[in-house]
Order: sequence, then C-alpha cells, then structure tokens
Amino acid sequence: MNPEFSAHVTSIIAVCIASLAALACSQGGLQSGGFPVLFICLGIGFLLQWLIFIPSFIWETEHFFDLTGSITVLAITSIAFYFKSHQFSGSTDIRSIMLVVLVFAWAMRLGGFLFMRIHRAGEDKRFRKLKKSFPLFLRTWTLQGLWVFITCLAALTAVTSTKISEVDVTFYLGLILWICGFIIEVMADLQKSRFRAEKKNKGNFIQSGLWALSRHPNYLGEIILWLGIAIMALPVLWSWQYVSLLSPLFVYLLLTKVSGIPILEAQAEKNWGKQKDYQIYKKNTPLLFPK
Repeated sequence: MNPEFSAHVTSIIAVCIASLAALACSQGGLQSGGFPVLFICLGIGFLLQWLIFIPSFIWETEHFFDLTGSITVLAITSIAFYFKSHQFSGSTDIRSIMLVVLVFAWAMRLGGFLFMRIHRAGEDKRFRKLKKSFPLFLRTWTLQGLWVFITCLAALTAVTSTKISEVDVTFYLGLILWICGFIIEVMADLQKSRFRAEKKNKGNFIQSGLWALSRHPNYLGEIILWLGIAIMALPVLWSWQYVSLLSPLFVYLLLTKVSGIPILEAQAEKNWGKQKDYQIYKKNTPLLFPK
C-alpha cells in the first residue's frame, strides 16, 4: 500500500476509534443542548491538532507538536469541568476537582519539559521525513489527538459523569498511585537531563539513579500515574463508561509495544550494542518494572 494513502487511512481509523470510545463513555454522561459533552471534548481535541498542524507543515517544524498535545489536554479537561460545574453548581465534587488538578499538573509539567528539550536539541529526528509529507505529518498530529483523548478518557468520563461520589478508599488509593508515578517520572527525567548536560557523559548511556533499577523509569512512572487516575474515576462510572478504564492499558501498550520502549531500545542497541558495559547493564537491569 502506498505510504501516503496508508497515512490517510490511519488518520480516519484514529478518528473512528476515538469516536467509538466517546460514544460508549458518553452513555449516562453530561449533555449540552442534547449533545454529549464528551463528544465536544473529542471534537475540540482533534480540531486543535489540525489547526496547529497547518502552520507546522507550512514551516516544516515539529517544535510545537508536544506543546500542542499538552495544551489540548488542558483545553478538553477544562471544557469537561466547565460543564460539570455549570450543571452541578450546588454541589462540591471533590473527585472531579482533584482529577482535573492532577491531569493539569501532568500536562503542564510534561509539556514544558518536552518543549524545552526540543528547543535545546533544535529538532526531533523522528520528524525529518514526516514533516515534508502532508499525509504523513497529518497522520502524526491526528494520532496525537487520539493519544490525548484515550489517555485522558477515564478522567474525562468521570468528570462528565452525572454521578457524584463521596471521597472514599479508591480516591486515596488512586491519589497515592498518581503521586508515586508522578515523582518517579519527574525524577527520572531530571536525572537523565542532568546526565546529558555533563560534557563527560556525551555519547554515553545513563545507568545511575532510577535508571539503575529500570531501563525506562520515566515510562514506569507514566503508567503508574494513569492507573491512579483510573482508580480515582472508578466509583462514578457505570455501564459502558467502564470502557474508559482501558485508558491506563492503552498507555501501557503504547509505551511498551508501539512508540516508546521499542524505538528507544532499538536506538540504544544501535548506539551501544557492541559495548560490553551496555550489554551488562541490559542484562542486569529490567526493561520496565524493577525487580
């Protein structure tokens, strides 16, 4: 199949998958003018990707890709909470408030970190060929729209749910998991950034700190924190809304099977595969979960 035609097909499939997820999770959810709020979030999420894609393609730049993803998270989460607070103005929904706060904290931290990283690096090599092709580059932005929506789906579904639940054990368990995951991710990113900033480490791989326990501790933290979000959302879900609990599984599969670990492991093997110290590190350090 022609790569550009395949890219168009993939983009259409991505929109369809997100739409089906929204259809399932909007059952019993808030509506505005007879239209599910979750679909409003979905539409704005993809619209933001496509709007920023246009100038990015014209100027052949990927500098605003990651930042747009984070802004999209902030936008659709804000929209969901706006409708919730508007329709339940007389109630204090601590669970929804906390979910929004946690998602905001994650998005702002990760978006800022990735934006500064690409600003320092000058480019993301993954985009060298993609940004020169309209359908291939468009597919990348559309897939980011899918990633944003499915990743945040448990939080969005809980916030737009018509059910309100008091603070309980799932609230605190989810919060603890989120905090642990967030700390692990932030520490891992900081350790790697500091390692790379030292000239003596140029061309070497990190194997200290959290990176001595896992070859990808930042991804481990990411998986844990989204699991925490799903657990916090659980009490206000019902019927088809339970589909949103696939959110942390989606994050796990994406990072371990698709765009995260497989790419980095292949790159690491290419860079240091012939080095004895890397082979020892690879043999003694778990891929993701510490022993």
